[in-house]
Amino acid sequence: MAERPSDEWYMQQALLHAQKAADEGEVPIGAIIVDESGTIVGTGYNQVEKRGTQTAHAEMLALQDAAEKKGWRLENCLLYVTLEPCLMCNGAVRLSRLRGVVFGTRSNLFGCHLDNDFFVPLYKKSMSFVKEGVCEQQCKDILREFFKSRRKHGEHYERTKKRI
Repeated sequence: MAERPSDEWYMQQALLHAQKAADEGEVPIGAIIVDESGTIVGTGYNQVEKRGTQTAHAEMLALQDAAEKKGWRLENCLLYVTLEPCLMCNGAVRLSRLRGVVFGTRSNLFGCHLDNDFFVPLYKKSMSFVKEGVCEQQCKDILREFFKSRRKHGEHYERTKKRI
């Protein structure tokens, strides 16, 4: 039987998805879902601007992709994500019953601080573990470069007003 890839290898896969987001002008966050056999069963990258909805976070899209293949109960699966999940994504992760979360770098603005008891558990059975700092510098760098480039070019997200 082949040896399961390392957390770093899986995070590199999430970083490839983060780069897709950056290439499309989205905040570069990527996520993958890995099942108990080590197979990637879900992928996602930020598409908030493209889809025009705040729910199009990388984690949410990866969860949806995995659910289409395995059902919504993703027990024994892990989420690898380049940036610490926000409160919304953490809720979806817990509802999906993932075994754990591995993230690259903390989000001081929106991160849920998953390693603390900040979040009230939705179920008595909580995640087995949370691991942070995997490929941390690469995860920080892609975000820094994205925002540095945006500021350099004076680009800002435009808010669109939709008439009802």
